[in-house]
Amino acid sequence: MVRSMTNTFKRALAAGQVQIGLWQGLASPYCAEICAGAGFDWLLFDGEHSPTDIPNLLAQLQAVTGTGAHAIARPPVGEAHLIKQYLDLGFNTLLIPMVHSGSQAAELVRACRYPPEGMRGVGMSRASRWGRDATYYAEANRETCLLVQIESREGLANIAEICGTEGVDGVFIGPADLAASLGHLGAPGHPEVIAAIEGAIAAIRAAGKAPGILTADPALAQRYIEQGCLFVAVGTDMSLLARATESLAGAFKDRQAVTGTSTGPY
Repeated sequence: MVRSMTNTFKRALAAGQVQIGLWQGLASPYCAEICAGAGFDWLLFDGEHSPTDIPNLLAQLQAVTGTGAHAIARPPVGEAHLIKQYLDLGFNTLLIPMVHSGSQAAELVRACRYPPEGMRGVGMSRASRWGRDATYYAEANRETCLLVQIESREGLANIAEICGTEGVDGVFIGPADLAASLGHLGAPGHPEVIAAIEGAIAAIRAAGKAPGILTADPALAQRYIEQGCLFVAVGTDMSLLARATESLAGAFKDRQAVTGTSTGPY
């Protein structure tokens, strides 16, 4: 059976519809399947800051295929050979980290597209159902969604030319690395960082592109949505697991400390 190539996520951004997502860093197909059923619009599979490799990435994509969650992948770097592999697996939306200039963004567009619009190599792949989908090559360029990530002083300085790059569908602001670049390592909630983020959101919107961001702070997430962010990740699988397990363990450990109960030998 040939699947539809229609990129519903790309269409939602173009229509100005807010898309709520969750970051996937545990590199677990089982976890991905659970999260895909939770009701998020999209899941981001992170190849930059997680132990995810190509075979594991494929397993996670297979686990969520057919669910209501759109699968987005972030390679560790914006290299053409990695972009080709990720697209060949069947991802049709990519988020590329550390984009600092318009010329870099333009090269990423070329890497995502087949000739004559780009330089993506042609090969037998899962994306084309191993050649069984006769429409894939005709539709791939149009349906691929490219999101680029601004997370440095240089990227902020070049935001106009990055946003002006034809073929870039959305611009994602990376709060953690941006905070570090601005001299506030580990403090993405610093007033200077928030001011820079809000200025970037306005610039991205003014350029007619879709702004995106990640924050686990519900109040900040809502604030950024109200300012025009269209694709917002509101947490990560790693932080949800870490905080929930800490809370559960703490509740019982604290109770034992108060009551003096023991789990030792009878």
